[in-house]
Amino acid sequence: MIALILLQVTQAANEAAAAVEPEGVSLDFWELALKGGWIMVPLFLLSLIALFIFGDRYFAIHRASKFDTNLMNQIRQHIQDGKIDSALVLCKSTDKPITRMIEKGILRIGRPLNDVSAAIDNVGNLEVSKLEKGLPLLASVAGGAPMIGFLGTVMGMIQAFYDMANAGNNIDVTLLSSGIYQAMVTTVAGLIVGIVAYFAYNILVSRVEKVVFKMEATTTDFMDLLNEPAQ
Repeated sequence: MIALILLQVTQAANEAAAAVEPEGVSLDFWELALKGGWIMVPLFLLSLIALFIFGDRYFAIHRASKFDTNLMNQIRQHIQDGKIDSALVLCKSTDKPITRMIEKGILRIGRPLNDVSAAIDNVGNLEVSKLEKGLPLLASVAGGAPMIGFLGTVMGMIQAFYDMANAGNNIDVTLLSSGIYQAMVTTVAGLIVGIVAYFAYNILVSRVEKVVFKMEATTTDFMDLLNEPAQ
């Protein structure tokens, strides 16, 4: 008996939903995007910029993070054997930020250790700056895209109220749909671009920090290596 009642209620609900649902109305992504108006253009461009920066920096940082620990052992062996030129050739053959730092340190061998350390730090700062190229722009996209979306929201609501005022007593829902569509679509688009850019920025920053940690650890090993002959 209970099952029969539930079945009847379900059928009644389905019939009511079918009666309410408008025929011929579908939610197409591109049509919905076009309803956002011209505000969608800068949001689309910002999304392309964010994707480009993330892809470019992600692979650049990934390449920079690849460092063979045996390479440092080979450099150590060359320096201990007095083969400075061989150590330099080994560094130049590996195009990595860490090896460029070590190369600068090798070129400063024979000078005071403070000078060697300062030269390595300068190169390290330049390398980190290269890795962080584009990250400020990505952060700007993360913060600016939602603001542009909210701008579209305000413009859409202004359009809706303007249409309402001009309609007088003949207010129709379809008359307001254009402004409301723009208000809602731009808000969603701005938030999506901003959220994606925000997470992309933090992912890249965390990976840069890992590379910096490896660079600092390798620099410490190299400075310890220069101290060994004096012991």
